[in-house]
Amino acid sequence: MKAIQFAVCVIIMGVIVGGCQNPKKEGTIMQEKYDTGHKATFAGGCFWCVEADFEKVPGVLEVISGYTGGVKENPTYAEVCAGGTGHVEAVQVVYDSEKITYTELLDIFWRHVDPTDPGGQFVDRGSQYRPVIFYHDEEQKRLAEASKYELEKSQRFDKPVSTEILKINKFYKAEDYHQDYYKKDALRYRSYRSGSGRDQFLEKIWATPEKPDNKAAALPGYSKPPPEYYKPDEKIIRDTLTPIQYKVTQLEGTEQAFHNEYWDHKEEGIYVDVVSGEPLFSSRDKFDSGTGWPSFTQPIDKGFVVEKQDRTLSMDRTEVRSRYGDSHLGHVFPDGPAPTGLRYCMNSASLRFIPKEALETEGYGEFASILR
Repeated sequence: MKAIQFAVCVIIMGVIVGGCQNPKKEGTIMQEKYDTGHKATFAGGCFWCVEADFEKVPGVLEVISGYTGGVKENPTYAEVCAGGTGHVEAVQVVYDSEKITYTELLDIFWRHVDPTDPGGQFVDRGSQYRPVIFYHDEEQKRLAEASKYELEKSQRFDKPVSTEILKINKFYKAEDYHQDYYKKDALRYRSYRSGSGRDQFLEKIWATPEKPDNKAAALPGYSKPPPEYYKPDEKIIRDTLTPIQYKVTQLEGTEQAFHNEYWDHKEEGIYVDVVSGEPLFSSRDKFDSGTGWPSFTQPIDKGFVVEKQDRTLSMDRTEVRSRYGDSHLGHVFPDGPAPTGLRYCMNSASLRFIPKEALETEGYGEFASILR
């Protein structure tokens, strides 16, 4: 999607859902959707990537791609991409401050950008792709400056941290086809991201794959500490998973109903994330929903799952992901049986079954009691 000149980005990436060469509509000022949610705004190059990174964070309610920092009102993607508007591609993060703090969001931002590059980000060059933290109040400004100082003091980077800290003005929501693009066209998104150099740079700088923040789910009562559950690096995932497992967990795919491993499975045991191994569901809560997919009334512990709004396919649904493996599992619907009234409709490809008699040897002995 990106390039120095707009025409070049068209040649490289082609027409993408209406394409950057022909935006469908102008940006609109971001509306106040979450009266109780707090906002944070970041620019870190391609907003497809930054949106995808923040949307997977527990405590984040919504992430909107858009434009800010310039003087042109209602800018289009074509205008921002070409430069000259003063705007940068940015994301506005709506978050629950009781689940994640602004300081933690800053830490996540630093770990997903090159904060030393004022001329763009990775393959995307130009001031419209430079990294910026936009503060909404003086407290955010103070925290951002303190966080930047700590990063500089760490000497993790060979060059000075040049990321600007600016006061937010108007934030214009980008065209609809840019929102959740990593889900709408996952293959093209992953192809772009892989070729951009972003992940290669981050892996080199941070040395080891970043494990998800475990603070959000302490899960008292379980002997196996949550840090043991984490998402392996991409090569391990590709080498380990089958094609359908990879498609479902990493690309938000859906397997075929009635033609999957666990839709009518009745054995006693628990179901864990096929990627991270974190325990997700129990046979105790499994029921026949008639849909052709394994369905449960509730997870073993809500601390192991993350629920996020999903507006893909012109539908308004609630996606379910594993907290530590960040695997796409399925969706939850409010049409299940008692006692919860919920139906967690999962993909078998996201799960691995541990039979009751194997719980101890597999390291899940503490969960045997929930099957009694």
